[in-house]
Amino acid sequence: MFSKLSSILREVFTEEGGSAAANENRYQRAMAGLLCEVAGADNDLDVREETAKVRMLGVLLDIDETDAKSLIEEARIDSSNSVSLYDYTDKLRQLEQSQRFDLVKAMWEVAYADGKLDPLEESVIRKTSELLYLDHALFIKAKLQAQEDAV
Repeated sequence: MFSKLSSILREVFTEEGGSAAANENRYQRAMAGLLCEVAGADNDLDVREETAKVRMLGVLLDIDETDAKSLIEEARIDSSNSVSLYDYTDKLRQLEQSQRFDLVKAMWEVAYADGKLDPLEESVIRKTSELLYLDHALFIKAKLQAQEDAV
């Protein structure tokens, strides 16, 4: 399923113009940026959240740990220049509902990685879910699955 996500995103961004590689990097950085936003929402960067970001990005994009870490570093820089979640979600709106679910679930996994859910983390995920037009039932399902995985 995740390799399907990568191929669909490549097609979407190629249609928007620009080289396929540049566009693929844009959507990968957007996903990494959202994971960074969740982890940094509570202003308490935990090692477990950092590890979860790398792991979840690797799963979402079907990439190895080195590439995931590199994307996280690029996204961290982007995050300092970002003014809103729209900067990320605008690039990802054409995803299918199931792919949006996978991304939001990954965000929940990062939020729960340190053993506690901060209200600011939940707020970032909720806003992202709304900006991606994810059905609310899927938003709740992703949260419950992440809670179950965290236990």
